[in-house]
Amino acid sequence: MSDQIFSHAGTSETTVWRNARIATLGFRSEDLGQVEKAAIAVTGGRIAYVGPEADLPADLRNADRQTDCEGRWITPALIDCHTHLVFGGDRAREFEMRLAGASYEDIARAGGGIVSSVNATRALDVDGLAKAALPRLDTLLSEGADTVEIKSGYGLSVESELDMLRAARKLETLRPVRIRTSYLAAHATPADYKGRNGDYITDVVLPGMDRGHAEGLIDAVDGFCEGIAFSPADIGRVFDHARGLNLPVKLHAEQLSDLGGARLAASYGALSADHLEYLRDEDAAVMAKAGTVAVLLPGAFYTLREKQLPPMAALRAAGTAIALATDCNPGTSPLTSLLLTMNMGATLFGMTVAECLAGVTREAARALGLLQETGTLEVGKSADFAIWDIDRPAELVYRIGFNPLHARVFKGERIAQ
Repeated sequence: MSDQIFSHAGTSETTVWRNARIATLGFRSEDLGQVEKAAIAVTGGRIAYVGPEADLPADLRNADRQTDCEGRWITPALIDCHTHLVFGGDRAREFEMRLAGASYEDIARAGGGIVSSVNATRALDVDGLAKAALPRLDTLLSEGADTVEIKSGYGLSVESELDMLRAARKLETLRPVRIRTSYLAAHATPADYKGRNGDYITDVVLPGMDRGHAEGLIDAVDGFCEGIAFSPADIGRVFDHARGLNLPVKLHAEQLSDLGGARLAASYGALSADHLEYLRDEDAAVMAKAGTVAVLLPGAFYTLREKQLPPMAALRAAGTAIALATDCNPGTSPLTSLLLTMNMGATLFGMTVAECLAGVTREAARALGLLQETGTLEVGKSADFAIWDIDRPAELVYRIGFNPLHARVFKGERIAQ
């Protein structure tokens, strides 16, 4: 696709998609909300009707535009609720070195690791960062995604962090997509602040947050709470500042160890806590009570060859909402497929088909604070959906390396593939 500027204004005409099978992904976790012989009517980019075609209201039957879906399945458009999609360079050389037996220290001494990504990211301007991200974004969109979250976190200076967010915003003008941004300056400490996390937060993270908020670049504030990153006390400073700006928060937590990050995030009413391999069973209930979504990231689990599984039984027992995302990033999850992410969620984490599909639609929307707008097919919501050449929804989770997308609809408009 060319880098033309897109307008997402919905048409005032009514369009009806008929002769479909629809999975609305309503609010019962064990049920996909399946409707046979169904139709969706859209007016002004919003869903005006969804349900059995036989019950389609008379005033919608003679719609301006009609499409015969020929029995295809329709689901909500997919949502990737955790990505680091904007960055410079790649880390393929490190991958090759690891396969040859190099240690983390060996790679770091060779200039690899996050230092490599920081240097490559700082070397690009906003246009360069957006151009580098487009192929990754296009791959997600080609599999039926309409909404993508993008974090900063590889700039680690005020201006570079903001440039990453500016690039993320620019992507929304280059493609028909909904972008949500997360300010992740508290991702790592740059070399010139080594051993001085507090100073880095004071000098970079907090003033960068102020500037990004004033510029309208930040939808949420994120952090990495881990022994190799920031302590709960550090994150508390970041979250307190976000609260003062009325910005919602989320957190990378319990990926490599248990520092109580998810519990901390829940205490701030966080939208989500992400990774969670080392989450305590009792903290699943704390998250559920706070409405904090558990975002699971099987791509990183797979790439890092982790052994510690997220506590699925505890999350289910507590009724914690569970989302899935690619965690697309250059180092630990170079993944740009939500379809493969669902298969990984099922195969590696033992998630059900319903959990996987809800995890990249309804619960992913919840994790971004967007559930009132998208994520399920309901009257009044944005008409964001995907039409699939499949016989049953389980195929979207079962297949590996196969893309059955027939069409993508964003805000009521069919998007050319």
